[in-house]
Amino acid sequence: MATTILRKTALTIAAAAATAGGIAGPAVAAHAAPATKPAAIQADRKPGGERELGVRYEAQPNFYYCGPAAARNALSVQGKNIDVDTMAKEMRTTEAGTNSINDITPVLNKETGKDVYRSVEITDPKADDKQTDKLRDDIVRTVDNGHAVVANIAGTATDTDGTTHSFEGGHYISIVGYRDGGDTVTIADSADPTQASYRMNIDALADWIATRGYSATS
Repeated sequence: MATTILRKTALTIAAAAATAGGIAGPAVAAHAAPATKPAAIQADRKPGGERELGVRYEAQPNFYYCGPAAARNALSVQGKNIDVDTMAKEMRTTEAGTNSINDITPVLNKETGKDVYRSVEITDPKADDKQTDKLRDDIVRTVDNGHAVVANIAGTATDTDGTTHSFEGGHYISIVGYRDGGDTVTIADSADPTQASYRMNIDALADWIATRGYSATS
């Protein structure tokens, strides 16, 4: 299903070849095997603008299920355990991936309630200050409401530990926490169970989402 604003997202074989290994590391790890044990992310509300939700993490079972897996991990913070194959069918996920965040949001709403989530687009090649501020506000509000954000990202970004995460062909992640009032966020990433959780600066995340979009609560 094509969209006019959000570019098609997928971890495809063709994309992997075209990007000369840009997604090889994470994609291979995701394709090899899912985690056998869920990796817990601490659920806690702390002073000073910090909160993280508890995630019953599962890695994606193949290279193209990042959309269903990100949605599944996001919904797990509410105690839901939705089968990824079921969600993949609802999202019309194929080996070309899940088309856009607009295919994720209806599934999140089906499981949480009508119009709980909405899609937000960052159409520019690089997020501006207004778009970054909105992303920060949306993450803080969504997490404070006990929900996780699902984001469609593409390209390369570096987390707060200096680790590089590269998905040139596109990917989906869940944002499950924040600190410093939202300037730093916690990501649950289904691609590689050895890097199931990491933190990223909000500016880096906004630029990672740029040209695509995310799903947050209204």
